[in-house]
Amino acid sequence: MRLLDRIMEANQRFVSEYSPQTMEARPRLKAAVVTCMDTRLVDFLEPAMGITRGDVKMIKNAGNTIAEGNDDVLRSLVVAVYELGVEEIIVMGHTRCGMAHAKAEELVESMKHRGIKEEVLKQVDFAKWLGLFKSEEENVRQVVKKLKESPLLPANVPVHGLIIDIDTGAITVLVNGYEG
Repeated sequence: MRLLDRIMEANQRFVSEYSPQTMEARPRLKAAVVTCMDTRLVDFLEPAMGITRGDVKMIKNAGNTIAEGNDDVLRSLVVAVYELGVEEIIVMGHTRCGMAHAKAEELVESMKHRGIKEEVLKQVDFAKWLGLFKSEEENVRQVVKKLKESPLLPANVPVHGLIIDIDTGAITVLVNGYEG
């Protein structure tokens, strides 16, 4: 069965069993979480954090990072803070993140293999654009620092830096946003 067919079949079952409910767009916990798009976090991160549907604004990208020239995370946080009532931000990294081990050269080669033209590839510094990093913990600290230094976010919004063990679910606080 093709993926789209599988999704539509699952959706028909879901809709037939689901009791519709109206929810507020504002997060109940007045928080936003910036985290990774890693598939191992699906149905894992939320229970580990004790959050459920409607509790937080969840912003995901490769490596829970803010890369040069990619302002989507900051844009989403600005909307969350000023339009949706977010009062705290959590940057949640995870162990064994693929972005800590990714290599720009290998990505470029893969892109070439898939037909992306050389002249297009030469226009981008992929290491910077991807936001590659060597340490998951240091990446979290750097993202917290970038957010705290952003002139677009108010200084009174705590920005916390956490990391979750992808195997055990244990969360460690790297930066406590209440402490400065």
